[in-house]
Amino acid sequence: MSEDSIQNIKILLVEDEETLAKGLLFNLGEEGYSVAWVKDGKKALEQFDSQPYDLIILDIMIPYINGFEVAEYIRKKSPITPILMLTARTTVKDRVQGLEIGADDYLTKPFHLQELLARVKGILRRKMWYQSAVDSASTYQFGENEINFADFSCKSGNKKFQLTQREAMVMKYLIQNKGKIVSRDELLEKVWNISSEVETRTVDNFIARLRKYFEPDTKKPVYIKSIRSAGYMFVGQLNS
Repeated sequence: MSEDSIQNIKILLVEDEETLAKGLLFNLGEEGYSVAWVKDGKKALEQFDSQPYDLIILDIMIPYINGFEVAEYIRKKSPITPILMLTARTTVKDRVQGLEIGADDYLTKPFHLQELLARVKGILRRKMWYQSAVDSASTYQFGENEINFADFSCKSGNKKFQLTQREAMVMKYLIQNKGKIVSRDELLEKVWNISSEVETRTVDNFIARLRKYFEPDTKKPVYIKSIRSAGYMFVGQLNS
């Protein structure tokens, strides 16, 4: 990422721990990012609605409206805005919940500043990678299905619906690897940019949702196939 592009990036920091927030505010500013800071969920929603942001850094345990609810609201309003969740909780259940809501990454407190800065850069790079991939092929058709990766709108027969950014990224990765086995760990690493310490059922839940969208019969999938003990394979054909 160029210095000019970093200076144009706006981050919303939602954190009620004042000492931590002020440190992040200073160091993100030193990196060249433009950062707005709020201390609770209500103000987070107000700030999010007031202007667009390139990234949300969101603590879970915040007053009035918790981070999970804030993340759900953001995802409904904007499927493409990246979210990095922060929490003092260490259970896998909480991490899975955050990722399934639509968080792009998850960082457990206490953390090293350099790790957070690296996560921020990684999220923004993936956002740029996805946009680049979309620019080269924004729509994809298979069977009676059509996906527009630019705005996440989809058709399946007469049905119209919207994917989340994460669902779109999973589909994009599977399609790019059409005919190849993609393991759960690979999806966690390439799409979520996290290790398999997060339960792989996160991936299974996403695949189950995608099958509901696109498969004629979810019990007998013809496009997103399960490969026993290995992962998944996309076998759909492009209609051109």
